[in-house]
Amino acid sequence: MGGVKVHNIHKTFGKNKVLHGIDLDVEHGDVVAVIGPSGSGKTTLLRCINFLEHADKGLITVGEQTVNTEKASKKEILALRRKTAMVFQLYNLFNKKTALENVTEGLIAVQKVSKKEAEAKARELLDSVGLQSKYGAYGSQLSGGQQQRVAIARAMALDPEVILFDEPTSALDPELVGEVLSVMRRLAKGGQTMIVVTHEMSFAYEIANKVVFIDQGLIVEEGDPRDVFLTPKDERTKQFLARFNLSSQYSI
Repeated sequence: MGGVKVHNIHKTFGKNKVLHGIDLDVEHGDVVAVIGPSGSGKTTLLRCINFLEHADKGLITVGEQTVNTEKASKKEILALRRKTAMVFQLYNLFNKKTALENVTEGLIAVQKVSKKEAEAKARELLDSVGLQSKYGAYGSQLSGGQQQRVAIARAMALDPEVILFDEPTSALDPELVGEVLSVMRRLAKGGQTMIVVTHEMSFAYEIANKVVFIDQGLIVEEGDPRDVFLTPKDERTKQFLARFNLSSQYSI
């Protein structure tokens, strides 16, 4: 298993150029936190990695597979997507399915795992995110934090080489943020490769082994969290981080 590499990624929406030639290396087992102001291109970069958005130009590598975005075939895109899983801001659960069914769906439909085997794996994963009593619960019966933990279990079920998190706590009430971050912390300790777009600076500082600051579609600064947070080199990074007091962030 490998990591993720993006090289010279460009993306334009109409006349708005969102990404201006992004290069990023993520090694296997890395937890990379992507931070930056709203509208800077963070989520677009994440979505380009698994072709939820199709980059205009550049190379994307996940594991051993490299795809040229200018001439990517449907077969190449599908193969790359199967190496990734994504956790969204708003959970994206199937509302008419139980927590267990949400986790088994991909296993049965995509990986052709038997229902019995899929359910056994789903129970194990739901247990691992603290939802052992919620197998039969529907989305409307779960809190936001519980729904997001189901979404994480669903992502884990596919054994992806990398999990992409798009601001996974931004839609949660403040008291529910910690329970989701604690699950992500356990994933990180377990060696799961993760790219996390986040506004949780405490998570980025404590859990990530690399922080990437993006502004106006460019990587302005990247490096060890302690270097980026405590001794940022770029003036724009300094301005952005001046708004945050790490000690006041959520403890995980």
